[in-house]
Amino acid sequence: MSEPQERPSQPSFWEAFRYWLKLGFISFGGPAGQISLMHQELVEKRRWISEGRFLHALNYCMLLPGPEAQQLATYIGWLLHRTWGGVVAGTLFVLPSLVILIVLTYVYLAFGDLVVIQGLFNGIKPAVVAIVVFAAWRIGSRALKNNVLWAVAAASFVAISVFGVPFPWMVLAGGLLGLAGGKFAPGHFQVGSNHGASARSTAPALIDDDTPRPAHVQFRPVRLVLLVAGGLSIWAAAMLLSSHPVLKDMGAFFTKAALVTFGGAYAVLPYVYQGGVETYGWLTGPQMIDGLALGETTPGPLIMVVAFVGFVGGWTKAIFGPDTLVLAGVAGASVATFFTFLPSFLFILAGGPLVEATRGNLKFTAPLTGITAVVVGVVLNLAVFFGWHVVWPEATSAAPFSGGFAWFYALMSVGALVALWKYRIDMLRVIGACGVVGLVYTYAFLVH
Repeated sequence: MSEPQERPSQPSFWEAFRYWLKLGFISFGGPAGQISLMHQELVEKRRWISEGRFLHALNYCMLLPGPEAQQLATYIGWLLHRTWGGVVAGTLFVLPSLVILIVLTYVYLAFGDLVVIQGLFNGIKPAVVAIVVFAAWRIGSRALKNNVLWAVAAASFVAISVFGVPFPWMVLAGGLLGLAGGKFAPGHFQVGSNHGASARSTAPALIDDDTPRPAHVQFRPVRLVLLVAGGLSIWAAAMLLSSHPVLKDMGAFFTKAALVTFGGAYAVLPYVYQGGVETYGWLTGPQMIDGLALGETTPGPLIMVVAFVGFVGGWTKAIFGPDTLVLAGVAGASVATFFTFLPSFLFILAGGPLVEATRGNLKFTAPLTGITAVVVGVVLNLAVFFGWHVVWPEATSAAPFSGGFAWFYALMSVGALVALWKYRIDMLRVIGACGVVGLVYTYAFLVH
């Protein structure tokens, strides 16, 4: 029998800072891949937080509008190092993606030659499919500990993939089902201290299931009022500083977008398309599609496509004159990103103490367990959606199997999944290898 492991020591602020910065550069794969990355590093490797606490935080983030992976990073950063820890974790999750997208969007607009980038995209997309499938398996195998929860996940998959049920309604249904299950069948909807207890008895986490709540996570009404007032003041000041009418329009529009992003980035993309293309004319429809491709294959949340929209809008409208297009683009991207993510910080820092107070109370945790089961089915559906676009790149909803079958990319997806699942190869290495293979294949066979 192996010796029990000691509880990890409290990481310093700068040790956590370095991890959050690294995560910002490697957080490929959309929310499922990003959550899997955090789980692998924070729960399994560093043991900064236990499985139960991680899932409890994740389920709360799933209920909120906005990017759940970024909110989860903010939540864990707040647990570790108070308010500034949350601010730093959430900011570093987004900042590398913002810088990368600004550079790529400039290249896109100034030169229009994306052969190298498209080659990398062609290779990374199959890896993304494998990462999402792997994430669905990991979350499901750990969180769904009985046939009832697996049945909920299966029903969730069918509901969204066959009947097109909107994700917010599925979250509501999962919560109500968990609420009822917690009352009438509590053994099937309990997660936390009993989940994986044997594993954690020899590998305790720094923030474990039985760790007392520190002072900074205790709910205090005065703190809640101050945080809300401070958040609204920052929003108002930023709107005043957005001197150009186009920037003010972006601030107002992306604030509204941030408040309706229930169901993830794909749920809000039609709203962003309608506003950015049809209402304000910041960019064209084809440009929006190109921006989505950039957002899908760069690190950070997919909703970071708003940075592309903001950059193109500032550039197109030449808000600072024809000689300062780059500055206009950077301003537009920064404004779009700031107003999109500001509400997420407020939701976590203001609501976190209330959520921590519900931990261990089946009346509150059972609905979140139901939501976890729903999310597993949704993540699997996302993998199918990505996979469809990768192996039938010319297909449409009207003709789902039109065009040639991309057998090479299908094999890449299978190979990436085997590397992740069987050989436990680091995700970043898999992404890098697939990107190189995609680049070589694109130049060898697709560029004429």
